[in-house]
Amino acid sequence: MSDKGKICLIAGVGPGTGTASVKKFSENGYKVIMLARNSDFINSLQKETPNSYAYKCDVSNMTEISETCSKVISDIGNPNIFIHNAVAGVADGGLAGSFLSDNPERLDRNFNVNTKSLLYFARALAPNMIENKLGSIIVTGNTSALRGKPDFIYFAPTKAAQRILAQSLARELGPKGVHVAYVLVDAAIDTPRTRPIFAGDKEDSYFCKPTDIANEIFHVAHQARSAWSFDVELRPDIEKW
Repeated sequence: MSDKGKICLIAGVGPGTGTASVKKFSENGYKVIMLARNSDFINSLQKETPNSYAYKCDVSNMTEISETCSKVISDIGNPNIFIHNAVAGVADGGLAGSFLSDNPERLDRNFNVNTKSLLYFARALAPNMIENKLGSIIVTGNTSALRGKPDFIYFAPTKAAQRILAQSLARELGPKGVHVAYVLVDAAIDTPRTRPIFAGDKEDSYFCKPTDIANEIFHVAHQARSAWSFDVELRPDIEKW
């Protein structure tokens, strides 16, 4: 896409892909709006990152999404790039457990964050992109979007639904000048949370680096109109697939 309007909104800014994406877009002249539940983290990141703006937002709450988007547009302007990086079901224990376990309601919360929130962000941000025939919506996904495993019973269905929702958006918005893509990371991402899990067990080459993921997100968001991608799969060279 063109660099005409350079405002990027990123939902789900944590210490991995989110932070790396904030820095990548900031370095390339974008105003970057950061959304996260943890306001302490993004407030700290704002202090060290030029042209970044922190907004606390719980993306499991659809009303809060709508209100936050309205405030961002009023305060800063209409984003022409939106990155949906929010995820539920990983850090909060939502992965583990059989379908017979005691907390089936986790499926509802994971669906709200991983899937339903994407719909609400698109409803809030896409109309301006359509009007200008300019914009990119990039959704970050993982292997669960393509296949399910027993211990991922409350997570994988929501990521699969997220990908299909993104595909529906892509097919509707593409002819209107808005690029939608699904960046699937088929690997463990190198973050402060994942490192301890695999400490002493995996080589450094096992992990997908957040900076490299952010570089690819930036590339996809700026693809030429004659060669847009939808499914983009990322994995380290040693990953078996």
